[in-house]
Amino acid sequence: MSKPEWLYGIHTVAAVLKRHPERMLELKLQESRDDQRLNELATLAQKAGVSTQRVGKQQLDSQFPDANHQGAAARCRLSQPLDENQLFELLDRKQGPAFLLVLDSVTDPHNLGACLRSADAAGVDAVITTRDKSAGLTPVVRRVAVGAAEVVPFVQVTNLARTLQQLQERNIWLIGTELDATAKSLYDTDLKGAIAIVMGAEGSGLRRLTRETCDQLAFIPMRGDVQSLNVSVAAGICLFEALRQRL
Repeated sequence: MSKPEWLYGIHTVAAVLKRHPERMLELKLQESRDDQRLNELATLAQKAGVSTQRVGKQQLDSQFPDANHQGAAARCRLSQPLDENQLFELLDRKQGPAFLLVLDSVTDPHNLGACLRSADAAGVDAVITTRDKSAGLTPVVRRVAVGAAEVVPFVQVTNLARTLQQLQERNIWLIGTELDATAKSLYDTDLKGAIAIVMGAEGSGLRRLTRETCDQLAFIPMRGDVQSLNVSVAAGICLFEALRQRL
């Protein structure tokens, strides 16, 4: 764990309290707000034994001048990226078919944060990316992820192609997303088993070795003139189509 830092916003604070209350060291709630959402945070904190302080809005505004704190802020030990060994330990403990999202060199922190948020909502087991030439868990990523960065296992690997091959050895089917002559429509692709959806970087898409390692390529059908989507939008579409099938 890294040194404690402040997180803010009702959804972010609630995510940590519900999933990892042991990481929370103290909680500040706006005293002038007496609504259900803040009261629920106070109840969760009390059950978890987290010290809670009611403070004025001016104090929160002063402490977090550039943040939309929504009347809630918490000092927490933040989650840290996992490595390859921890990924495979996680998969060994997994019951049922694995559901993974792989991001090949996604560098924009806003896109990574949005992908983490969609991954959490869709029930993804882990998000995997490269250690180099990719965005990490920066403050911007954590803010955009709205709590998801604290609860979704985030894995950084040294050699993505090797990790993908190791996933294949565990019978995890790799589905790369790319507009290619050999690709199938996403909606004609079986996403119900043990899978990893592999998304390429902004603009450049999948790297050659990553694409060649995938077991199958799929594309998102589109009707307009634009032939590509923002990677976080595309990830959301793919993840929720997989969720629909898996339900």
